[in-house]
Amino acid sequence: MLPDAAGPAAGQAPPLPLARWATRRLLAFAQDCRIALPFLSGGTLLGERAALDGFRVPGTTSAGGGCRLHATQDGWIALNLARAADRELLPALLETGDVIGDAAIGRTASGRREAELVARGREMGLAIAGLNETAPAQDITHLCIHPAPVPVRMPLVVDLSALWAGPLCGHLLRAAGAEVIKVENPARPDRMREGDAGLFARLNQGKHNVALDPKRPEDRAVLVSLLERADIVIEASRPRALRQLGIDAQAILARKPGMVWLTITAHGASGAAADWTGFGDDCAVAGGLSAAMRDASGTVGFVGDAPADPLTGIVSAHEGWRAWTAGEGGRIGFAMSGIVRAALADERAHSPERWREELRLWARLQGTPFPPVLMREPEAPLHRIGQDNHRWAASC
Repeated sequence: MLPDAAGPAAGQAPPLPLARWATRRLLAFAQDCRIALPFLSGGTLLGERAALDGFRVPGTTSAGGGCRLHATQDGWIALNLARAADRELLPALLETGDVIGDAAIGRTASGRREAELVARGREMGLAIAGLNETAPAQDITHLCIHPAPVPVRMPLVVDLSALWAGPLCGHLLRAAGAEVIKVENPARPDRMREGDAGLFARLNQGKHNVALDPKRPEDRAVLVSLLERADIVIEASRPRALRQLGIDAQAILARKPGMVWLTITAHGASGAAADWTGFGDDCAVAGGLSAAMRDASGTVGFVGDAPADPLTGIVSAHEGWRAWTAGEGGRIGFAMSGIVRAALADERAHSPERWREELRLWARLQGTPFPPVLMREPEAPLHRIGQDNHRWAASC
């Protein structure tokens, strides 16, 4: 594990913003698990996708290219058009007559107010955030508690999530000794499997893989049975989506005291925020990271590569492990934007001037290659979709 050093020495690469905070959380996780994680550091988990894909330090377009910052009449919005259907919603969002390209989005947004665009976009299901959001975001929410005696064995984890935050949570739990089953829909597999194969292999190495389509009644029955066998469940669905799958998390938890159910959302696990859409870049903006860089440097841009994802993966793994080993079963919600806001506040309090200098340096690096980080290779095989159905699905 890399130490929490005072800063980069002469000739060393500058740290990724919030990497030191992530390293402190990883150290605490390793201590609670009583294991060594020598191959992991905050910089590795925040920067390995950028290193694998050759990203450059972003300006107003995110490192991965899917999210853009657009100036508004009184601020900025981060708009993430990650899904093909999102562009069809732009005329309603911007009150224009046509579907428009990125340059036209910027011209039109400049005549609209930030808060109004954010509110309208969230009602429509778009991944959108405001640079000047000030409302305190949810970070960790305990939705229900079903305690049980402290367990004396390693947990069985069922991972229903996709992309980055949830799979990283499962990866860290596996490193701690858990047995992890990744569930994928064969009709809609995890998009990262093809879109970011290098990171996918690192996050999902060594996990069993079960392929189930919840739209099929027989597969849905197997899925519910598998969830009822789990000790820890990881999912990143909005409440409506979970209900549509026929999964009642509260009922499953009530039948199995001590079970830990981890729900990862963009902005909150309860209230209206639970249904807001978000991804790692726009959630980082909502959490105040881009505003912090603007305040420190005068420069507007994205900070890091979708940092809300790896930060949330680290926190959810640690909190999930802590709850399981203490017998504090129940459902815990993790809001990516809130976790960024909490990390930002903690880092600012931990070392305020060093933190501001890191942000000023990051702003000066825009357009240059990402700072190098300690890299790692997968140490366990990556399972094919459905490779382990014979073991897990057949026994349910």
